[in-house]
Amino acid sequence: MKLVRFGKAGAEKPGIVDAKGVIRDLSGIVDDFAGNALNPRNLAKLKKVDLDGLPAVRKGTRLGSCVARPGNFIAVGLNYADHAAETGAAIPTEPILFNKAPNCVQGPNDPIMIPKGSKKTDWEVELAIVIGKTALYVEEKDALSYVAGFCVCNDISEREFQAERGGQWMKGKGSPTFGPIGPWLVTPDEVKDVQNLGMWLELNGKKVQNGSTKTMIFGVAHLIAYISKFMQLDPGDVITTGTPPGVGLGMKPPKFLKAGDTMRVGIDGMGVQEQTVVAWKA
Repeated sequence: MKLVRFGKAGAEKPGIVDAKGVIRDLSGIVDDFAGNALNPRNLAKLKKVDLDGLPAVRKGTRLGSCVARPGNFIAVGLNYADHAAETGAAIPTEPILFNKAPNCVQGPNDPIMIPKGSKKTDWEVELAIVIGKTALYVEEKDALSYVAGFCVCNDISEREFQAERGGQWMKGKGSPTFGPIGPWLVTPDEVKDVQNLGMWLELNGKKVQNGSTKTMIFGVAHLIAYISKFMQLDPGDVITTGTPPGVGLGMKPPKFLKAGDTMRVGIDGMGVQEQTVVAWKA
């Protein structure tokens, strides 16, 4: 299934994409895609719903983040061997973890705002995992059973804040608008091989990232099991899993986002995001 949230910011309703690509309103069946509604058993019940009997959502309606605001928004750094190489970093021996602010989550096509004082705002196409049930001390062999679904994330990053302001990557990762996710939450049954998905990002019509989840250093199941050894993951938590090469920081010379830039961001089977960059506004 491809699940969405649609409507005005802060008042989104749950929906589902039917076989013809039409979004159907699920608000009469489920309150929102959050908490226990994301349990794989509860999501499976939606397969039995007669989608033709649900109201169609007007084409062009805004899409919100495909899950409601997460309790935790966890990110994995340098998780692609080819991306680590382009930044000159050593290959990690264990996953590098940091936090993005949960309130930076937004719709997939909402504008990206350059933070006040930013000189080095950058892009990163990433596969995100949405947790469907409480996970603590999970075994890797069982890890995928805790997944509600997968989606596209553009892990927007301010590189000066991240690396030149006294440590802690989270300084450059949590500004407002830095976490667009969606358009869809794709349930695991629709993903043939999560470790073999093409992914790409276009900047102003030019493809700058073109990679695959097969070059992840630590795969999806390993990440869930690993993170669950250090913290409890709850339904609706988001884990964004790293980016392939082609980020602005790795270019020679480096290239960063400016107002008026546009991005298209996609992963096989996960849909496409489209964003315009705007300047910081008081």
